[in-house]
Amino acid sequence: TSLSLFVVDRISLWHEQTTRYASELRELKQQMVSQLETLDKEKEALRMNLDGVGTRVDRVERELDYLETQNGAQPCVDVDDKLIEQQVTLVKEKQKAKYSKLSDCSDMISSIKAMKILKRVGGPKGVWSKDTGRGSGKVYIFNGTDDDTIHEFSSVQDFARSLGLSLAKTVKLPSAWKGTGHVVYNNHAYYINQVDEITVVKYDMKNHSVTDSAVFPVQDHVPVYSLTPETVMDLAVDEEGLWAIYSTRQNDRHISLAKMDANSLDIEQMWDTNCPRENAEAAFIICGTLYVVYNTKQPGRSHVQCVFDVNDMVTNEEAPQVYFPKRYGAHSSLKYNPQEQLLYAWDDGYQILYKLIMKKKLEI
Repeated sequence: TSLSLFVVDRISLWHEQTTRYASELRELKQQMVSQLETLDKEKEALRMNLDGVGTRVDRVERELDYLETQNGAQPCVDVDDKLIEQQVTLVKEKQKAKYSKLSDCSDMISSIKAMKILKRVGGPKGVWSKDTGRGSGKVYIFNGTDDDTIHEFSSVQDFARSLGLSLAKTVKLPSAWKGTGHVVYNNHAYYINQVDEITVVKYDMKNHSVTDSAVFPVQDHVPVYSLTPETVMDLAVDEEGLWAIYSTRQNDRHISLAKMDANSLDIEQMWDTNCPRENAEAAFIICGTLYVVYNTKQPGRSHVQCVFDVNDMVTNEEAPQVYFPKRYGAHSSLKYNPQEQLLYAWDDGYQILYKLIMKKKLEI
């Protein structure tokens, strides 16, 4: 009997210890699972923080690259002379090369079909335009000739029904734009910054950061249009891509033209045109043809008086005379949208759309 009781006690004790050990083991397992979950969360948070740091470092590096172009150390005179000599050589080479078309576009203007005055907002001079790339309906307003803020609307309709700029999203740039020569192309704003030199800045409208910037390799700029003296360079987009319209003191009676790579901002080719700066108010490009608009002595009467085609398919004698309807003052900017074949015009604070009638260049 005593032996039986002893055995029962030992079995009972073993059972209690086994139960306690199993319970402690479960608690330990739960603690380890909880700690592992916590470590996973901390690991994910750390990974996200590292990604964020990487993104910020990339952004800071891009901003530093941009600031270096704005505030670089002043080189010695010998280096400056060498740089000028290199720029002159580059310009001569770009002017000699034969232009290779990027598209099969051969349209030119026949006449103005219609004019629509959308509204009046902002100052007497500025730029308004839809994103000229495919797939975007957003509208952008550059009010004035010297500012660092762009007003963005989701559509032309939102801009039209907005009380002033109340429905706009404001985008503050890292540097001020000058003149009325800016464009928005494939979700990037290309604007002119002028301190000591003319710099083309490419700004990503989605990521809100400077993608690239380039000093334009030409010395002694002068205003490209005599009637819009604030604009020292006018950027334009057509079916072929990005262009720069400018003028220099060496050829100050006429307007010059350059084809740019929209991705790298490199200069692909340059031309000196026979289009005078005198009485010019604005210009635009369609299918590689530059159209310069002049204001006649009668206020509000403008017309295309000079045409320059980079492929020599159109001359001034062959091009039709294109007259704009009577308006309020002078165009401070004309931006062509190749997706819609519309001109976005800013005229004394009025935002205007021109519908164009086109014809083939070979039909002249």
